[in-house]
Amino acid sequence: MNSCLYECQVMHARFSPRRHAFSYRIFLFAIDLDELAALDHRLSLFSSEGHALYSFRDADFLPTNQPAGAPLKARVQAVLQQHGVDLSGGRVVLITLPRVAGFLFNPVSFYFCFDRTGEPVAAIPEVTNTFREMKPFFLGPSTRDEAGRFHLRVPKHFYVSPFSDVDVAFDFLLPVPDSAMAIQIDDYIGEERTLTSRLTGSARPLTDSRLAWFTVLYPLITLRIITLIHWHALRLFLKSVPWFRKSARAADQRDLLRPHSSILQPKASDA
Repeated sequence: MNSCLYECQVMHARFSPRRHAFSYRIFLFAIDLDELAALDHRLSLFSSEGHALYSFRDADFLPTNQPAGAPLKARVQAVLQQHGVDLSGGRVVLITLPRVAGFLFNPVSFYFCFDRTGEPVAAIPEVTNTFREMKPFFLGPSTRDEAGRFHLRVPKHFYVSPFSDVDVAFDFLLPVPDSAMAIQIDDYIGEERTLTSRLTGSARPLTDSRLAWFTVLYPLITLRIITLIHWHALRLFLKSVPWFRKSARAADQRDLLRPHSSILQPKASDA
């Protein structure tokens, strides 16, 4: 099977206006969307559209304007088609966390798309903020560099953090994961790199025994991730890092999926 787990190290380092860095360990699922039914059958701790400790819900990802009930892979294919990429006969591997004990939160998920010959043709980082807004970024064949990595710098136009303005640029460097993963996302203001985030790890088999072991090593991992986000936000606030209201630049928050009421009906009290 193409699906696996990745045991990972997450590292964030902010360079300005104040230095702040941290790292922690997590694990992620890499799910070939064609294998969801087989994984549901094989695994006791994982369910697709059912109830288990780790439960994958198709509707949790990439909510587009496709007809109601369109499966996730079809929605991904539609996004690629909009950008002139034909994924007929190809496959999609989604690197993410499903619901853990019913709770879902992914700061970023990654779709790696392969044509019928197995050639990587696109990558879609799907960024989610704590308002549950989503924004996918498309990296197509033209963004692959000489090393075969998907690489793109693009303005966010998205409120990801109160300590980063909405027009800061994301710089995505996305090698196609195999036995190892080494993803990097940097923030740029003009030509100044202000923050770097790295996700590095190694593939592990997706089995019940490995999931049970990771559950012991990384209990309630989604809750831990969102707790760490708020903890480090507090530390940045105490360091007097400037912060930005979400409602301050509502018009500059563009192409969002599930937009929050703060940009649909801005209020001075929103932050």
